[in-house]
Amino acid sequence: FIVNSGCSKHMTGNLKLLINFVEKFLRTDKFGNDQIVPILGYGDLVQGAVTIKRVYYVEGLNHNLFSVGQFCDADLEVAFRKSTCFIRDLKGNDLLTGSRGTDLYSITLQDSNFPNPICLMAKATSSQAWLWHRLKHGYGIVVCSSRLKFSQSNLNFDTINLLSKNDIM
Repeated sequence: FIVNSGCSKHMTGNLKLLINFVEKFLRTDKFGNDQIVPILGYGDLVQGAVTIKRVYYVEGLNHNLFSVGQFCDADLEVAFRKSTCFIRDLKGNDLLTGSRGTDLYSITLQDSNFPNPICLMAKATSSQAWLWHRLKHGYGIVVCSSRLKFSQSNLNFDTINLLSKNDIM
């Protein structure tokens, strides 16, 4: 799965990855190349101990996409480093870890070592989705909680997490 800050929802083009699939036309979406595609339903993605609710099915989508905004709306923290990205709960526990390819960060769910099942789901307002779309690139570290918070500094993630928990940044 590619971790994508410009993607509004978690999406896949592989229907075989989804369980509890609900076939329902939800809306159309527009990609960066101006291609308009229909969202034909949603389901749960389960691999190992990880369960991700309401992953949209987009027929013909060639890449699986994780939405940074959707993780943050679920009160998870997303951090990007030079060669690694992390999805963490508000206590700082790593839920998912990804690696950077050439210019993209990706997460392989089968490699997740999280011992207990987790559920990653969220609901965003249109204004939050628009804000995420507008601010999607250029931030080395994105810290998310009930409010959107950004940092471009090179602070240690634990320091940023502490600042965020104490409502300092």
